[in-house]
Amino acid sequence: MSVDLLNIARTGIQASQAQLGVTSNNIANANTEGYNRQVATQASTESQRYGNNFYGTGTYVSDVKRVYNEFAARELRIGQTSMSAAETSYSKLSELDQIYSQIGKMVPENLNNFFASINSVADLPNDLGIRSSSISSAEQIANSINQMQSQLDGQVKQTNSQIESITTRINEISKELGSINLELMKSQGQDSQVLDKQDALILELSQYAQVNVIPLDTGAKSIMLGGSVMLVSGEVSMSMGISTGDPYPNEPRINASIGDKTLNIDPSKLGGQLGALFSFRDDTLLPASTELGQLALGIADTFNEMQSKGFDLNGAVGSDMFRDINDPLMASGRVGSHSTNAGTAAMSVNIDDVGALSGGSYELSYTLATNSYQLTDTQTGKVSPLVLSGSQLTGGAGFSINIDSGAIADGDKFEIRPTAGAATGLKVIMTDPKGIAAAGPTLTSASTNIGNTAVSLNSMDSTATGFQAGSSITFKLDTTLNTYEAFNSAGTSLGPSAAYTGNNINAFGMDFDITGSGTSNSFTFDLAFAEGNNSNAVEMAKLSDVKLMNNGTGTLTSVFENTKLDIGSQTKSAEVRVGSATAIYQQASTRVQSESGVNLDEEAANLLRFQQSYQAAARIMTTAQTIFDTLLSSVR
Repeated sequence: MSVDLLNIARTGIQASQAQLGVTSNNIANANTEGYNRQVATQASTESQRYGNNFYGTGTYVSDVKRVYNEFAARELRIGQTSMSAAETSYSKLSELDQIYSQIGKMVPENLNNFFASINSVADLPNDLGIRSSSISSAEQIANSINQMQSQLDGQVKQTNSQIESITTRINEISKELGSINLELMKSQGQDSQVLDKQDALILELSQYAQVNVIPLDTGAKSIMLGGSVMLVSGEVSMSMGISTGDPYPNEPRINASIGDKTLNIDPSKLGGQLGALFSFRDDTLLPASTELGQLALGIADTFNEMQSKGFDLNGAVGSDMFRDINDPLMASGRVGSHSTNAGTAAMSVNIDDVGALSGGSYELSYTLATNSYQLTDTQTGKVSPLVLSGSQLTGGAGFSINIDSGAIADGDKFEIRPTAGAATGLKVIMTDPKGIAAAGPTLTSASTNIGNTAVSLNSMDSTATGFQAGSSITFKLDTTLNTYEAFNSAGTSLGPSAAYTGNNINAFGMDFDITGSGTSNSFTFDLAFAEGNNSNAVEMAKLSDVKLMNNGTGTLTSVFENTKLDIGSQTKSAEVRVGSATAIYQQASTRVQSESGVNLDEEAANLLRFQQSYQAAARIMTTAQTIFDTLLSSVR
């Protein structure tokens, strides 16, 4: 029996030593990030029969396992993805909100200052100093919009850079996970240290995108991103990459490739930091940029149009104050052609009515079978048919599309951004303070007019044939027959009676709209310049409160302020999401720690218990040795 006692003592000492080793390792790694505590499982060795009885032969450590709950780990990954997405959105939106609060505040301030300067011109229309100050105010508003657009462009570049950095890190993790899978397939997934490293990498990966983990029979794990992209399958790793934006190069896309095969990824399905960055760029930055362009177009078009309604200090019809809204430098970037298009069509967009613009973007598509062109609002999904007249497509909200060259093929698509490039291209081109058209023509209705017909001047063109510079021109209207005839100051007809369509007449350099009805009504435009005339400057100053934008629902200032308020609202919502997502993550983290984390109090108790077990087993060995020595002494 002494031999049995020695063996039992030996197994007890070995088992206790193993338990002490596992416990000590847990204590040593209590602060190691991603460490899962380990537990040694003991079992009894097979008993032996002596006579009619069975006697135990000792114990052994049957297994050393890491404490791991896949369900809790999955909850933690989901919580990590949501929290990372919320934090990224809040960080980017907060930065943009600060830009609008600090730099952006100059836009409405300078616009108000410009209106104030126009009002000063109206008070003293002949004062060149005030006129010069007004041009300086116009330059300030143009510069502030240029600067604001530069800030937005900088945010786009910064966001693209962050996306590229994250994809680089994802590729590094992908390669590491592939190598780890190879190790696990060799050990059949038994190496706890390798498994901890794998889980830590997967948890880090879940910051960047949604992660789905698929355990394999080989001990390895396949990793999917966003539920659709297999990033790692066994030891094979896929590579993430960035490709040039299509149709706009400065808006790169993300793809995944393995070998010679490349797959474009829908960023909206990725989640995490990547999904948040793409969403911020495409759903916040780009709309903010197009809305700023809408404001730039509104300012340029409004004041250029007002200039064409009046006379400058030299008595000439006013020229443009700002760069023309359809100038190539203002129109760059309005059309993006997809690389998959089979046709050769080159297109441009012409702004026809700034007030009808929404500041949004559209998709233009062509179907050969029906020979139809459709315009789809990318925000609302509303589809509008377009009409092709010659080489021009009409039917857009405030704009038309020109097919400048080439031909469209079946299925070709184009992205239309009518307001793109305007904020960068806005510039004051007037240098002579005398050029401000403060004076306006005088409109007189004939005393014999019957009915409620009224006219409103849109613009004048002094280069048009028949324009009565320095004199007057009278239009006799018949709104029943939709005809008109024009006469000079001497009463001589400038041409036979002509028809007009709609409610607009554009003839002899005069463009005006008609409202109401009546027959044989006459209206006279006095086109003679008079010193001190300020009627057009007064009308300019009034435009600060006129709802010119978004189909008559907003002022020039409100276009910018609405964008600012929307960004502020998004920032506040993102802050709330951060709080909620963080709470969910902390709850999941606490659950994981309660199961897999090291509890030093518990491990200290285990250390004492296994130490006592070790000492007791050693005591058995000492007892066995004493018995053996006594037995030898008795037979000497």
